[in-house]
Amino acid sequence: MKKNQVGGILILSILISFICGAIGGYLILGSNNLSEDEPVINLNHSSVTLTEEDSIAKGVEAVYDAVVVVEGFQNNQLASTGTGFIYKKSGKDAYIMTNHHVIDGVQNVKVILSDNTVLDVEVMGSEAYSDIGILKVDASKIKSVAVIGDTNKLNVGDTLFTVGSPEGADYAGTVTKGILSGKDRLVSVAVSNSSQYDYYMKVIQTDAAINPGNSGGPICNINGEVIGVTNMKLVDSTVEGMGFAIPIEDALIYAATLEKGEEVVRPYIGIGMLDINDMQNLFFNQILVDESITSGVVITEVADNSPASKAKLKKGDVITELAGEKITSIAQFRYELYKHSPDETIEIKYIRNGKEKTVKVKLTANNQ
Repeated sequence: MKKNQVGGILILSILISFICGAIGGYLILGSNNLSEDEPVINLNHSSVTLTEEDSIAKGVEAVYDAVVVVEGFQNNQLASTGTGFIYKKSGKDAYIMTNHHVIDGVQNVKVILSDNTVLDVEVMGSEAYSDIGILKVDASKIKSVAVIGDTNKLNVGDTLFTVGSPEGADYAGTVTKGILSGKDRLVSVAVSNSSQYDYYMKVIQTDAAINPGNSGGPICNINGEVIGVTNMKLVDSTVEGMGFAIPIEDALIYAATLEKGEEVVRPYIGIGMLDINDMQNLFFNQILVDESITSGVVITEVADNSPASKAKLKKGDVITELAGEKITSIAQFRYELYKHSPDETIEIKYIRNGKEKTVKVKLTANNQ
């Protein structure tokens, strides 16, 4: 084939390709008869204009300088880190709320303010079951106190945010946002090193991101008012966005005692217990429970001269009800018991030798 013929064919091929491409483009862009399976991309930009109402910046600003990093030291080494917030000033003193588990077992505690000032603190007290700890600092060093909100005014779906120090001081002041996912949740918690749950805690639920180091920090409504104390999240590979906080009203009840350097006094009944389905330990304690009994806690021991011994409760009795509430586990038993005050008299239902019995028990204080 001659050279000029080759060139002519090449030019013709290019022209045909161009024409086909143009026609194809017209058919694709101009057709109104797209298949239902054909993806459609809408390139029209939204006409919505974001305003200040779409931001939580003002709420964050209201609480930000009241939030501190809490660091616990053991043998001069950093042993724990968490978050806290200044909730009260009184005279020359300012008080910081955090979690018990942030400061438990350490020798001394320091806090880092939002301007990076480091302060030594006095630990006024903490308590495991409430998971509340209170610190005291020089009020002259504090420039902001958090405003306390009201969980009773919250509705599921309301915007919430946290301020904390996930993974420690390097990320101090981290803000995460979510919603109120649930109110008055009862979550089983372990305050000991055993695999058994010790207690039910009443909490509020959020999907705001909570990470190690957030513990003890505030969770706030959109106005920046503290409505809870962040203290835990559900950790499971199949679960996302389930964090929890202690309602601020509950936290303040315990704070009022702890800030005075006093211990939280719980009611005492004087028994050792096992869950009814803990067959291995029941066998070890030489206790045999009738298979027909499916709910309750089993008494494994009764302390001398205790409320339980005075009420003539015995090893092997199965407690099924406390003050009118059904009992299904040790965690629930403690939760129901701790609703009551020392010196209060409560009614307990139990099963002994296949028969249900009822007894009144006069509680005492746990520090007696």
